[in-house]
Amino acid sequence: MRNPFDRRDVDAALHFPVMKVVWGVLLAVVLLILAGGSFYNVSEQQNAVLTMFGKVMRTDTAGLYFKVPLIQKVKIVDITTHGTGVGYTISTEGQNIADPGNGIMITSDFNLLDIDFYLEYRVSDPVAYLYASDNPEEILKNVALSSIRSIVADYTVDEAMTTAKGQIQAEVKEDMLRELMENDIGLTVVNITVQDSEPPTDAIKQAFKAVETAKQGADTARNNALAYQNEQLPGAEADADSIIQGAEADKAARIAEAEGQVARFNEMYEQYKLYPYITRKRMYYEALEEVLPGLKVIITDGDTQTMLPLEKFN
Repeated sequence: MRNPFDRRDVDAALHFPVMKVVWGVLLAVVLLILAGGSFYNVSEQQNAVLTMFGKVMRTDTAGLYFKVPLIQKVKIVDITTHGTGVGYTISTEGQNIADPGNGIMITSDFNLLDIDFYLEYRVSDPVAYLYASDNPEEILKNVALSSIRSIVADYTVDEAMTTAKGQIQAEVKEDMLRELMENDIGLTVVNITVQDSEPPTDAIKQAFKAVETAKQGADTARNNALAYQNEQLPGAEADADSIIQGAEADKAARIAEAEGQVARFNEMYEQYKLYPYITRKRMYYEALEEVLPGLKVIITDGDTQTMLPLEKFN
């Protein structure tokens, strides 16, 4: 007979409430995690892009919002104004480091200028910023460099260093805004200012002078070639015209001669039709006269006795 107070029954009775408590705690933790992941807060300096299965559902400004856990995702975008150098870089310690590869510009009077800009920008479209391109900041920098180079090239080195700084800044900003609107990368320009402008280093100046010297040498060689061409071309054209005129004259003479021979043949043929025998004899004698011009031809009937005349010795 089983003891009603078996130790195993007592342990099972005690174990059941403990398991309920453990599972309840686990369920509460899971619910808290899901509840915590269902709400997100957006500050005044941020925008949030809510997506579901990769599709953008909405863009949220400052406030507290709900999302479906594990299904909807949120990406926070900073919409405050940021700054970066163009023509120089800013180190982590806040020091400006020269960037000659992007800071050297060519002016309209073919001088070199080391000019630096400080660019301020912000996110204007969070969706385009996240999904329209892989690296919108890099695109922004390339757009800034392109606009700066094209605008600075319209001014002389003295203007770019002194009186035209404000005009250059305004034109660069306007050009960048137009380019960014066309590219639609979700960024916009807040402001761009000239930080510094000065002549480049001596090494860059010497390299630039070497390039200009090579260009001038090429221009000189090209001009000499054009001068030689202009000198020789009239004579060559005159020789060509002379050859062409001689050929045309020879052509006309040959045509005239051929036409004359055709006319003589036709005339001779008309005579031949009237007197064929006499015409053949005459043609025969004329041929002998042309072939043997130094011989004397005596025409006889064959019966007349002839004597060879004695020629004078002198």
